[in-house]
Amino acid sequence: MSPRAGLTADRLVRAGAELADEVGFDQVTVSALAKRFDVKVASLYSHLKGSQDLRTRIALLSLEEMADRLSTALAGRAGRDALAAYANVYRDYAREHPGRYTAARLPLDPETAAASAGPRHARMTRAILRGYDLTEPDQTHAVRLLGSVFHGYISLETAGGFSHSTPDSQETWAWIVDRVDTLLRTWPTP
Repeated sequence: MSPRAGLTADRLVRAGAELADEVGFDQVTVSALAKRFDVKVASLYSHLKGSQDLRTRIALLSLEEMADRLSTALAGRAGRDALAAYANVYRDYAREHPGRYTAARLPLDPETAAASAGPRHARMTRAILRGYDLTEPDQTHAVRLLGSVFHGYISLETAGGFSHSTPDSQETWAWIVDRVDTLLRTWPTP
Protein backbone atom coordinates (compact mmCIF):
# COMPACT_ATOMS: atom_id res chain seq x y z
CA MET A 1 0.00 0.00 0.00
CA SER A 2 1.41 3.39 -0.93
CA PRO A 3 1.81 6.04 1.80
CA ARG A 4 -0.95 8.14 0.23
CA ALA A 5 -3.48 5.32 0.02
CA GLY A 6 -6.50 6.06 2.15
CA LEU A 7 -5.81 9.76 2.57
CA THR A 8 -8.95 11.86 2.26
CA ALA A 9 -9.72 15.44 3.19
CA ASP A 10 -11.87 14.19 6.09
CA ARG A 11 -9.13 11.91 7.42
CA LEU A 12 -6.58 14.72 7.15
CA VAL A 13 -8.84 17.20 8.95
CA ARG A 14 -9.52 14.74 11.78
CA ALA A 15 -5.79 14.03 12.09
CA GLY A 16 -5.17 17.78 12.07
CA ALA A 17 -7.70 18.19 14.88
CA GLU A 18 -5.92 15.50 16.90
CA LEU A 19 -2.63 17.24 16.21
CA ALA A 20 -4.12 20.54 17.39
CA ASP A 21 -5.13 18.90 20.68
CA GLU A 22 -1.62 17.48 21.12
CA VAL A 23 0.60 20.41 20.13
CA GLY A 24 -1.71 23.42 19.95
CA PHE A 25 -3.80 24.82 17.13
CA ASP A 26 -1.15 27.40 16.23
CA GLN A 27 1.28 24.60 15.40
CA VAL A 28 -0.99 22.85 12.90
CA THR A 29 0.29 23.12 9.33
CA VAL A 30 0.15 20.99 6.21
CA SER A 31 3.85 20.30 6.76
CA ALA A 32 3.25 19.01 10.31
CA LEU A 33 0.39 16.87 9.02
CA ALA A 34 2.56 15.43 6.23
CA LYS A 35 5.12 14.39 8.85
CA ARG A 36 2.37 12.65 10.82
CA PHE A 37 1.46 10.56 7.78
CA ASP A 38 5.08 10.19 6.62
CA VAL A 39 4.27 11.63 3.21
CA LYS A 40 5.54 14.57 1.19
CA VAL A 41 3.73 17.86 1.68
CA ALA A 42 2.89 17.99 -2.02
CA SER A 43 0.84 14.78 -1.71
CA LEU A 44 -1.61 16.57 0.64
CA TYR A 45 -2.37 19.39 -1.79
CA SER A 46 -4.79 17.19 -3.73
CA HIS A 47 -6.94 17.18 -0.56
CA LEU A 48 -6.18 20.56 1.02
CA LYS A 49 -5.43 24.00 -0.43
CA GLY A 50 -2.88 24.76 2.29
CA SER A 51 -2.46 25.35 6.00
CA GLN A 52 -5.19 28.00 6.18
CA ASP A 53 -7.65 25.64 4.51
CA LEU A 54 -6.69 22.91 6.99
CA ARG A 55 -7.11 25.28 9.93
CA THR A 56 -10.49 26.47 8.66
CA ARG A 57 -11.70 22.89 8.24
CA ILE A 58 -10.57 22.05 11.79
CA ALA A 59 -12.50 25.09 13.04
CA LEU A 60 -15.61 23.90 11.18
CA LEU A 61 -15.23 20.38 12.59
CA SER A 62 -14.86 21.78 16.11
CA LEU A 63 -17.93 23.99 15.80
CA GLU A 64 -19.92 21.02 14.53
CA GLU A 65 -18.76 18.74 17.35
CA MET A 66 -19.63 21.31 20.00
CA ALA A 67 -23.03 22.05 18.42
CA ASP A 68 -23.85 18.34 18.47
CA ARG A 69 -22.88 18.13 22.13
CA LEU A 70 -24.92 21.24 22.95
CA SER A 71 -27.97 19.87 21.20
CA THR A 72 -27.80 16.66 23.21
CA ALA A 73 -27.07 18.41 26.51
CA LEU A 74 -29.86 20.96 26.16
CA ALA A 75 -32.64 18.58 25.13
CA GLY A 76 -35.52 18.92 27.60
CA ARG A 77 -33.76 21.45 29.82
CA ALA A 78 -34.69 25.01 30.73
CA GLY A 79 -33.60 27.80 33.03
CA ARG A 80 -30.56 27.29 35.22
CA ASP A 81 -30.38 23.61 34.29
CA ALA A 82 -30.05 24.52 30.59
CA LEU A 83 -27.62 27.32 31.37
CA ALA A 84 -25.35 25.00 33.37
CA ALA A 85 -25.50 22.28 30.69
CA TYR A 86 -24.65 24.88 28.04
CA ALA A 87 -21.69 26.24 29.99
CA ASN A 88 -20.41 22.77 30.87
CA VAL A 89 -20.43 21.60 27.25
CA TYR A 90 -17.98 24.35 26.32
CA ARG A 91 -15.82 23.83 29.40
CA ASP A 92 -15.70 20.05 29.02
CA TYR A 93 -14.92 20.33 25.31
CA ALA A 94 -12.07 22.76 26.01
CA ARG A 95 -10.61 20.37 28.57
CA GLU A 96 -10.92 17.33 26.29
CA HIS A 97 -9.92 19.07 23.07
CA PRO A 98 -7.88 22.20 23.83
CA GLY A 99 -6.62 22.63 20.27
CA ARG A 100 -10.04 22.17 18.73
CA TYR A 101 -11.56 24.58 21.23
CA THR A 102 -9.02 27.18 20.14
CA ALA A 103 -9.80 26.34 16.51
CA ALA A 104 -13.47 27.12 17.06
CA ARG A 105 -12.48 30.74 17.79
CA LEU A 106 -10.81 31.11 14.36
CA PRO A 107 -12.29 34.09 12.50
CA LEU A 108 -14.15 32.86 9.42
CA ASP A 109 -15.19 34.81 6.36
CA PRO A 110 -18.91 35.67 6.38
CA GLU A 111 -19.92 33.01 3.83
CA THR A 112 -18.03 30.22 5.63
CA ALA A 113 -19.34 31.37 9.01
CA ALA A 114 -22.93 31.38 7.75
CA ALA A 115 -22.57 27.81 6.45
CA SER A 116 -20.86 26.58 9.65
CA ALA A 117 -22.38 25.25 12.86
CA GLY A 118 -21.92 28.75 14.34
CA PRO A 119 -25.54 29.71 13.66
CA ARG A 120 -26.65 26.52 15.48
CA HIS A 121 -24.69 27.70 18.53
CA ALA A 122 -26.41 31.07 18.33
CA ARG A 123 -29.88 29.51 18.00
CA MET A 124 -29.28 27.26 21.01
CA THR A 125 -27.99 30.19 23.05
CA ARG A 126 -31.09 32.20 22.19
CA ALA A 127 -33.29 29.20 23.02
CA ILE A 128 -31.83 29.15 26.53
CA LEU A 129 -32.43 32.87 26.88
CA ARG A 130 -36.09 32.57 25.86
CA GLY A 131 -36.56 30.84 29.21
CA TYR A 132 -35.53 34.10 30.86
CA ASP A 133 -38.09 36.23 28.97
CA LEU A 134 -35.55 38.63 27.49
CA THR A 135 -36.53 40.80 24.56
CA GLU A 136 -34.32 42.59 22.08
CA PRO A 137 -31.86 44.23 22.37
CA ASP A 138 -31.38 42.65 25.82
CA GLN A 139 -31.31 39.15 24.37
CA THR A 140 -28.38 40.07 22.12
CA HIS A 141 -26.61 41.69 25.06
CA ALA A 142 -27.16 38.47 27.05
CA VAL A 143 -25.79 36.30 24.21
CA ARG A 144 -22.62 38.40 24.28
CA LEU A 145 -22.49 38.28 28.07
CA LEU A 146 -22.66 34.46 28.10
CA GLY A 147 -19.95 34.19 25.47
CA SER A 148 -17.70 36.65 27.28
CA VAL A 149 -18.12 35.15 30.73
CA PHE A 150 -17.96 31.47 29.86
CA HIS A 151 -15.36 31.59 27.12
CA GLY A 152 -13.30 34.11 29.05
CA TYR A 153 -13.30 31.93 32.16
CA ILE A 154 -12.45 28.82 30.13
CA SER A 155 -9.56 30.61 28.42
CA LEU A 156 -8.11 31.79 31.72
CA GLU A 157 -8.63 28.41 33.38
CA THR A 158 -7.03 26.40 30.57
CA ALA A 159 -4.07 28.77 30.61
CA GLY A 160 -3.54 27.89 34.29
CA GLY A 161 -4.80 31.22 35.58
CA PHE A 162 -6.62 29.72 38.56
CA SER A 163 -4.38 26.81 39.42
CA HIS A 164 -2.49 28.49 42.27
CA SER A 165 -5.28 29.93 44.36
CA THR A 166 -8.32 28.99 46.35
CA PRO A 167 -11.17 28.35 46.10
CA ASP A 168 -11.00 25.53 43.58
CA SER A 169 -11.87 26.62 40.02
CA GLN A 170 -14.85 24.20 39.96
CA GLU A 171 -16.33 26.02 42.95
CA THR A 172 -15.90 29.33 41.17
CA TRP A 173 -17.40 27.89 37.96
CA ALA A 174 -20.57 26.83 39.81
CA TRP A 175 -20.70 30.23 41.53
CA ILE A 176 -20.49 31.99 38.14
CA VAL A 177 -23.26 29.86 36.63
CA ASP A 178 -25.47 30.64 39.65
CA ARG A 179 -24.76 34.39 39.43
CA VAL A 180 -25.39 34.52 35.69
CA ASP A 181 -28.67 32.66 36.21
CA THR A 182 -29.68 35.15 38.91
CA LEU A 183 -28.74 38.07 36.67
CA LEU A 184 -30.78 36.72 33.77
CA ARG A 185 -33.81 35.99 35.99
CA THR A 186 -33.75 39.48 37.49
CA TRP A 187 -32.81 41.37 34.31
CA PRO A 188 -34.69 44.67 34.42
CA THR A 189 -37.43 44.97 31.82
CA PRO A 190 -37.84 48.24 29.90
